[in-house]
Amino acid sequence: MSRHPLATNANFRLLFGGSTVSMFGDQFTLVALPWLVLKLTGDPGALGLVLATMAVPRAVFMLIGGAVVDHFSARAVLLLARGANAVMVAVLAAMVLTGTISMPWVYALALGIGLATAFAYPASTALLPSVIDPRELQQANGSMMGMRQLSLFIGPALAGVVIGTGAHAPTAGSALADARGLGWAFAIDAASFCASLLSLALIRVPAAEPGPVQHGVFGKLLGGLRSIAADTPLRAFMFYAAVVSVFVGGPTQVGLPVLADMRLDHGATSLGIVMAASGGGMLLGGLASGAVAKLVRGHLGAMILCFDACIGLALVALAGVHSTVLAALLLGLTGLFGGIAQIALVSWIQRRVPRELLGRTMSVLMFTFLGLGPLSAAGVGALLKVISLPALFVIAGLTLTAIALGCMTSPALRGIRAQDAAPQSA
Repeated sequence: MSRHPLATNANFRLLFGGSTVSMFGDQFTLVALPWLVLKLTGDPGALGLVLATMAVPRAVFMLIGGAVVDHFSARAVLLLARGANAVMVAVLAAMVLTGTISMPWVYALALGIGLATAFAYPASTALLPSVIDPRELQQANGSMMGMRQLSLFIGPALAGVVIGTGAHAPTAGSALADARGLGWAFAIDAASFCASLLSLALIRVPAAEPGPVQHGVFGKLLGGLRSIAADTPLRAFMFYAAVVSVFVGGPTQVGLPVLADMRLDHGATSLGIVMAASGGGMLLGGLASGAVAKLVRGHLGAMILCFDACIGLALVALAGVHSTVLAALLLGLTGLFGGIAQIALVSWIQRRVPRELLGRTMSVLMFTFLGLGPLSAAGVGALLKVISLPALFVIAGLTLTAIALGCMTSPALRGIRAQDAAPQSA
């Protein structure tokens, strides 16, 4: 029995393996960093500011990240970005374990991590097509996205356990109660970056055919933005995705750590469990996305709007939660709906956008999800100083539901179908 072409492609195996290790490592920092800030300050406002400090460079430079990758080597950009992340997370781990960490250092390292990540995301997306046959691209993308969702399911739970083992056990010279567990969590992420760098160093990318250089990085960026602006359904969906990111990303990134710290029963372990539940829901949603799209007969726009309305109601329900199990069930439900919608949306964009514009288009989409959400977290952190946590979830959830239902009146959104024909390549 012959093996699948992807399984025999050494470059793909290296990229897939290194990216998988890095994805799992990322989850340790995603859980540990908010917990570190809360343990250092006890202030949700500081947490929101740290997330914003990471998000601002990521948001700004992610918009040009795709153009930079198109202009230079995707492999070289990814090596530099992940190398920088490895150094900064290792420094964070060392400072936590030695008791020398302070908030100015947290802000500085968050800024650097955000900047490096802005280039890593588009670089990893652009590298994949250069190491596989174009006919295998759809399945390769599915494998990478599936592994990312699996990391979102397993990684946070493991991170919560690691951090929880250091609870009330400060390291020598540190007054931070969870220092040992937090330090090990950051160290695991740093090690995962090193493994990813090794796999990238072994990848051999065929040399691209030289072509005429007509535009610089900013010219390519503007060309990508113009192509999105000229496509009415795509433009409408990008704007809508940005709105959803603001009303879901900010409240969950700040609200969930605060919820675990103040109201749930197992602290950092509870945070890891509810984040794992969200990732598990996304994994199931990604697996079910194709079948659900067929069930709704390709009515992609209406399906996503309905799912987002339900996600808003789930956020409202979080306002009254005091149980880790109930919080995990609600986050699992939002992850399920989000996973179905995300896979359907990305697949629609890949079919619709010309190949030569896909990198820049995906950079804009990643900006809406990975840039705007943490930016809104800064406002959420400040807002929690004047309103309660339950009020935050109620306001965010009802607003999202109202926006999603209101957009049902927009033909540009409601009428989008999964099988829409792609426009002609430019």
